Amino acid sequence: MIPDWGSERRRMVDHHLRKRGVRDPRVLEAMLRIPREEFLPPEYRVCSYQDEPQPIGFGQTISQPYMIAFMAELLELSGNETVLDVGGGSGYHAAVLAALAAQVISIELIPALARLERQNLQRTGLGGNITVVCGDGALGWPGGAPYHAISVAAAARDVPPALISQLADPGRLVIPVGSGFDQELRLIQKSGGGLQDRVATFCRFVPLVVRPATKPAP
Repeated sequence: MIPDWGSERRRMVDHHLRKRGVRDPRVLEAMLRIPREEFLPPEYRVCSYQDEPQPIGFGQTISQPYMIAFMAELLELSGNETVLDVGGGSGYHAAVLAALAAQVISIELIPALARLERQNLQRTGLGGNITVVCGDGALGWPGGAPYHAISVAAAARDVPPALISQLADPGRLVIPVGSGFDQELRLIQKSGGGLQDRVATFCRFVPLVVRPATKPAP
């Protein structure tokens, strides 16, 4: 039997997002509209709306719905921004951000996963304002900078300097920092040439893998 995905999404929004404090109506609408099941391998689609990460292959995961919504809410997007999505994965996070901003550049380290992300976005018709590139997320993507917002879906040991330099002023960066099971989700705000840094919550992400070269996704 094919699940009623619309009902599953409504349940996710009501039980996993609203009840945990996500309030931004644009974020809730994006999470209600975007089909998470289309960004998971067939064998894991039955788990699409459980509030937990799921495998997407290549040793990577799609983040839990609550964390994606919470990070998007922290960015306070109004619809006019250019956003850098670091750790594109299968494309779901980029799709959520693209529903909230004008333009998204999604950078993914693994070439085969970058191709899968592009295919998923094209198949679902959600990639119209998303550019997928393959490269080292810790180096950002200078060609699209400055970014009004940067969202990082992998844990760095320290905040990469390149992301700070590519952040617009004013701008907001959300990034998990730490290693293993000890990570902080940090919100860094640039304003007037200065930085404000606070811990938004604690979290657990796959590590941000660093490699030296960047190139367009094949």
